[in-house]
Amino acid sequence: MTQSVVVQVGQCGNQVGCRFWDLALREHAHVNKKGVYDEALSSFFRNVDSRKSSGAPCDIIGGRIQHLKARAVLVDMEEGVLNHILQGPLREVFDSAQFLTDVSGSGNNWAVGHMTYGASYREQIVDKVRRAAEHCDCLQCFFLIHSMGGGTGSGLGTRVLKLLEEEFPDVCRIVTSVYPSAEDDVVTSPYNSVLAMRELTEHAHCVLPVENQSLVDIVNKIHQMSNSGRLGSVPKGGCSVSSGLGGCSGAEKPFDAMNNIVANLLLSITSSARFEGSLNMDLNEIAMNLVPFPRLHYLVPSLTPLYTLADVSGPTRRLDQMFSDAFSKDHQLIRTDPKHGLYLACALLLRGDVHVSDLRRNIERLRPSLPFVSWNQEGWKTSLCSVPPVGHAQSLLALANNTCIKPTFLELRERFSRLYRKKAHLHHYLHVEGMEQSLFSEALGSLSSLIQEYEQLDATRTRVQPDAPRLKIAA
Repeated sequence: MTQSVVVQVGQCGNQVGCRFWDLALREHAHVNKKGVYDEALSSFFRNVDSRKSSGAPCDIIGGRIQHLKARAVLVDMEEGVLNHILQGPLREVFDSAQFLTDVSGSGNNWAVGHMTYGASYREQIVDKVRRAAEHCDCLQCFFLIHSMGGGTGSGLGTRVLKLLEEEFPDVCRIVTSVYPSAEDDVVTSPYNSVLAMRELTEHAHCVLPVENQSLVDIVNKIHQMSNSGRLGSVPKGGCSVSSGLGGCSGAEKPFDAMNNIVANLLLSITSSARFEGSLNMDLNEIAMNLVPFPRLHYLVPSLTPLYTLADVSGPTRRLDQMFSDAFSKDHQLIRTDPKHGLYLACALLLRGDVHVSDLRRNIERLRPSLPFVSWNQEGWKTSLCSVPPVGHAQSLLALANNTCIKPTFLELRERFSRLYRKKAHLHHYLHVEGMEQSLFSEALGSLSSLIQEYEQLDATRTRVQPDAPRLKIAA
């Protein structure tokens, strides 16, 4: 059995990460009624009670999780979020050896996170990651979770990514990156994001970009449905995908629902590593099958059903509608429409009671509306995991390597350029030891080169194909 290690960096990375651990435990407890430490649990958790070997109870039922430790390293240059985790319901899942904190933070400055803290804490980070790796029988993948707009997530997060490549060059690196919206309250977020983009392009095997504004739009739409007063649009309890605090103490915050959606992305992508299925997909196969060019490894994620992801029950949706929704722009976790781009490859990760025949039928139905590059018309990767999210019959995650990501990068480049032309706030970065102005131009050049590569692929698209007709929602 293979194992993976999750590295959470910065406030956002740790809040999303802890929501993942919370929901993952609930999924395992729902399936593993006797609380037996089995191969499924060992993929992301280790048993620290030497008296309890594989096949013995490990107390995941009723919140008693004292014999399990998450395969994780938690890094933040402020203490607040990690202190809340230590005081919250997941405090037994982590120990202090897995934490790395400072007190002052990175001041929304990529250079402070990447250069200052990256140099100061290099050995400690490597040591903690190595210890987590040594607890694995067969280390398969590193999951890095971070945000792009702040200082620690973007700066130190990408420094950690580079360290993972240096120390474990043969282990797959999958990064979940939360991109800021255009109205982000951090004025320097375009600098931080573009500087981080260069590192992601050079050192990740694949990146799952998630956009704050897209998450806000999804949550707002869910709230509108919930408050509409229509029959069936009432909160539904008992789902592993419901909103919650994600292992932190205190009152629920507005962004908890947004973090919940990202955590469910991680639940879906790791489901085959955690549970059995008729067509399970190895995590290494994601990059192997979806990334034909090393730099073009940004995979647009979409989740369905979204409404029940937020604990709102609605009309029963046919399985075919779920497939249609997965290719609708309303279900993308980044604001883009894949039907307006060119597919390099696409993965469909299904959970629950779904048959291969259903999968093939829907691919054939949708294929005419999904333009693929000429040299990879059969560029589909599929996965069937038998265990659905708690409270649902099925779920679907689509990962599209699609040129439709280009407008997101164009917008980011424009926001960066508006600041850089005026040299606004540049002195805050250049005062940091090791930071040079040439790094800004190099980062901008890297992003422009990436955009150009997508444009070259777009130019090969000879005609625009019509959208497939939408199925009506079953009553």
